[in-house]
Amino acid sequence: MTKVIFGNHSSVLVPRKERENISQFYCGVLGGQLMQADPDRDFIRLGDDFFIAFLYGEVDDANEFLRSARAIWLELKSDNVIETRRKILDSGLVRKLEVPDPHLYFQAPGGQCLRLVATDEDLSFYEGAGSGPDMAKIKEALKKME
Repeated sequence: MTKVIFGNHSSVLVPRKERENISQFYCGVLGGQLMQADPDRDFIRLGDDFFIAFLYGEVDDANEFLRSARAIWLELKSDNVIETRRKILDSGLVRKLEVPDPHLYFQAPGGQCLRLVATDEDLSFYEGAGSGPDMAKIKEALKKME
């Protein structure tokens, strides 16, 4: 059988007016490195090998989009979750999402939804094994976001 995996590159189309906030958040708060910039896009590296391209255009402001359980959630890993959580929330650049799970869920500038976890954390629950948060409560919270 053919093997398919997620790669280490991503891109997202975001409103041009969010460029400064995106740069402040992904580079200033998270410590990413701006690898290349031109008038219509920024290439940012997070960690050793994850790259995200922000493509700027005249699109609806994703910070105001209607969230639903169909949205994709990205996982952000840190070796110091307490410090990273503080920096993220203190930045004033994100919207904290109320999900009954022990992790921080938030919407970053540009509209991306992320979950903060520890690099050494047992995440087997999210792989379909082990015990974890109450899924009924999470589903109920997601319905309220719609």
